[in-house]
Amino acid sequence: MESPPESPFGSPGPTTAGADAPGPHGDHTPAGAARPAGAEPAVPGPARRPVAATAPAPAHAPAPAPARAPGTGGPAPRIGILVVAYNAEATLEKTLDRIPRDFLSRVAEILVLDDASADETFTAGCRWSQREGVPPTVVMRHTKNLGYGGNQKAGYALAAARGLDIVVLLHGDGQYAPELLPQMVAPIERGECEAVFGSRMKQPGGALRGGMPLYKWLGNRVLTRFENALLGSRLSEFHSGYRAYSVAALRRLPLDRNSDAFDFDTQIIVQLLDAGLRIEEIPVPTHYGDEICHVNGLRYAKDVVKDVLEYRLALKGFGTCPWIPKPVEYAFKEGDGSSHAAILRIMRTMPPGRVLDVGCSGGQFAARLEALGHTVTGLDCVEVPGVRERCSRFVLADLERGLPAEAGTGFDYVVAADVIEHLSRPEALLAQLRDALVPGGRMLLSVPNFSHWYSRLRVAAGAFGYDRRGILDETHLRFFTRAGLRRTVRAAGFDELRLTSTGAPFWSVLGAGAAARVLSATSRLLTRARPTLFGYQYVAVLTPHAAQTIVAGEHVDVQDVLNRQYTPADGRGAVAERPRAGVSR
Repeated sequence: MESPPESPFGSPGPTTAGADAPGPHGDHTPAGAARPAGAEPAVPGPARRPVAATAPAPAHAPAPAPARAPGTGGPAPRIGILVVAYNAEATLEKTLDRIPRDFLSRVAEILVLDDASADETFTAGCRWSQREGVPPTVVMRHTKNLGYGGNQKAGYALAAARGLDIVVLLHGDGQYAPELLPQMVAPIERGECEAVFGSRMKQPGGALRGGMPLYKWLGNRVLTRFENALLGSRLSEFHSGYRAYSVAALRRLPLDRNSDAFDFDTQIIVQLLDAGLRIEEIPVPTHYGDEICHVNGLRYAKDVVKDVLEYRLALKGFGTCPWIPKPVEYAFKEGDGSSHAAILRIMRTMPPGRVLDVGCSGGQFAARLEALGHTVTGLDCVEVPGVRERCSRFVLADLERGLPAEAGTGFDYVVAADVIEHLSRPEALLAQLRDALVPGGRMLLSVPNFSHWYSRLRVAAGAFGYDRRGILDETHLRFFTRAGLRRTVRAAGFDELRLTSTGAPFWSVLGAGAAARVLSATSRLLTRARPTLFGYQYVAVLTPHAAQTIVAGEHVDVQDVLNRQYTPADGRGAVAERPRAGVSR
């Protein structure tokens, strides 16, 4: 038997297989396979209720086929229905019975996940799975409640592991109409989108006519309008739990980092939009029956507002927002007064030469240097697509291990813009970069200023934490003040030729409007007055320390040294040649 599948979303997924026979202990976990985390074996007999099982599929059920992309014109996609259930004993079987028979024949598998219900939801699912004519059905019960979002994570991981192409989320309480399952999957089958949402707000007044309480309708509309405004989307409803997804699209999202609570659904919308994936909506009827609502409305509203604000702030660089992937390519800072702009301005005054661009990322900065006539060797630990076309040469290397020999030597310039703060031992790399320069070469270096008022306030307020980028970037391993930077470069064998400061990048937060221009101008003035407090980044121009010890008689003639010595002859500033040693006048 296979060992438990690893979840494609980064966390252990459910580890049962629908076609396996019961194991030697009487449960439905494959013999010799580890059981799911938080699941126990089903023990026969009335003394103990089953707590984790898989309903066996018919003997003729085919093995899961490799996943196919919907809309490619190939074989029909494997469609799965994920039924999330909690205390749904009274409604689960009725809900599954409402699935259209003609659509049921197209379903590859049904996954029923009972989230540690206190009733017989699990038993009801097992009972339904044994009926004649139903698709292969996996029924699982978590022994610990994972939460609404946690149950979906487990279900989507299982859907991916079992080779499904499309998965539809259906609630076991019957609140959403299974009769519309064909319409839910159709746009994905046609390749028109990666997600389909059933919206109760598509038809004006339909939600209220279907029994949605007025306060829920109002809250839904207010939150949806707020979320659309901040995300730039145009969805009619953010808060429907009736959804269909392309499993290939779900694989691209870091679902394991999402909330386990009810705001999971909001986070997955934000992730889809951030990834540029397409969402379509279809109108669905509203139904409110005798089911018990487990959602705390005020807490839910607070959580979804927090999620959207967290995402918007993360786009501006504040906070980390771990459930949104961070771009691999390091953005080139075009804004007025940025470190990249300052270094590029300095390089325009330098004659063309050989440049080593350390931490070149996608090569945007290198391309600008090449346009100035420089020959650039790019160096980074990741190869961003297109970087080799923007540099004369590219070297892939982990800078934590030092400067690789293939980078070469004899460079006229070394550029390390916003690099050394990401290293645990920047002094070692700086010393190697010094040796890569020709005598009299120049190194252009920039680092964030940790003594800036922003980081000072964060520390003083007891709110120190990392951001997505900026001074408190979550990938920074070292922090520098002006004095600390000077000690570091001096220890690495550099002389400081110039050290300047840049103002705060208000343009990156506020855009190119008048407010950003005024604040940026104010920041530049304050930076000139008090660079250690208002300077956002330091930009240094360095050169290898060139001091030499001259030994008379070895390197130069002793008499030649004495001949070059002068001393003032009188108080009027006249200069007279010092008498030669051993010679009287």
